[in-house]
Amino acid sequence: MAKDPLSAIHILTTDPGSPTDRNLAMDLVRVTEGAAMSAARFMGRDDKIAADRAAVESMRRSLAYVDMAGVVKIGEGEKDEAPMLYIGEEVGNGNPPLVDVAVDPIDGTRLVARGLPGGIATVALSERDTLLRTHCFYMEKLVVGPRAKGAIDLRLSVADNLARVAEAEERHLEDLTVVVLDRPRHEGLLAEVRAAGARVMLISDGDVAAGIMAALPERTGIDVLMGVGGATEAVLTACAVRCIDGDMQCRLWPRNDEERHLVRAEGYDETHVFSAAELAGGENIFFAATGITDGEMLGGVRFAGDKVTTHSVVMRSQSGTIRWVDAVHDLRKLLHRSQP
Repeated sequence: MAKDPLSAIHILTTDPGSPTDRNLAMDLVRVTEGAAMSAARFMGRDDKIAADRAAVESMRRSLAYVDMAGVVKIGEGEKDEAPMLYIGEEVGNGNPPLVDVAVDPIDGTRLVARGLPGGIATVALSERDTLLRTHCFYMEKLVVGPRAKGAIDLRLSVADNLARVAEAEERHLEDLTVVVLDRPRHEGLLAEVRAAGARVMLISDGDVAAGIMAALPERTGIDVLMGVGGATEAVLTACAVRCIDGDMQCRLWPRNDEERHLVRAEGYDETHVFSAAELAGGENIFFAATGITDGEMLGGVRFAGDKVTTHSVVMRSQSGTIRWVDAVHDLRKLLHRSQP
């Protein structure tokens, strides 16, 4: 292990690692770029299914060329009854490594369909049999950044958790900003956050981006994510949180007896608090996201004649590297390459 920052930089710039290490990060961001560009054509057309289908088809095509033998472990379409990459679907070109894949071709489908900020395309992967698989649609979540790692406990009250985060961040509790999905189910949670004295940012959709923002408070101004959201988004967020070295805890949130029976049949205890490492347990996790519509974290897709601009983030847990990627794509050349 390098003993000083300059040695670490020397290792980073002279040791490319294995072919897997070199290729997968940028391959994944190409996957999300393609999905984002395809979905962005439907921005504001009020057609969630068409936008989702375009993103899914693009992502499926792109994943087929990635050097991996992947299996989709968890995806979003099943909950939304939308076009999807199916749980158990094999993706990649079949070469090693063997990996689990988590996908959400559009996190924030309604945002894209209505032309609202914050829609992104996301994909993550880790070593085989390391990502959580569940058919339970929702999870209760708590996400913070690296400075508050180890301070949170989902079994404690909202006020206690916010006090612990404020202490870890060396901030006044009143200065914390908590991001919460704007849903009727969160009325009690919002009352507790406000009673504790923290600030609130409500979002209509897109809690993968919100979770990442909470794990990057210095960049985004968001300190905590709280509340119930999708299980697929929880696993994707956990992949990003592991890369950032933040902290996350979740509980399965079955909505009715049928889903409670499903959780038990899968071998889970609905009272169990999952750590980020239980949701995404690999040691070499990759995460990529590309903005579809403009958001707090990522800019949206821009079309200008034959040129398209995208804004992405790609992360890797093993190195802790976070890359912000601004790309300009030439549609004429891309179309020429796709022709036989």
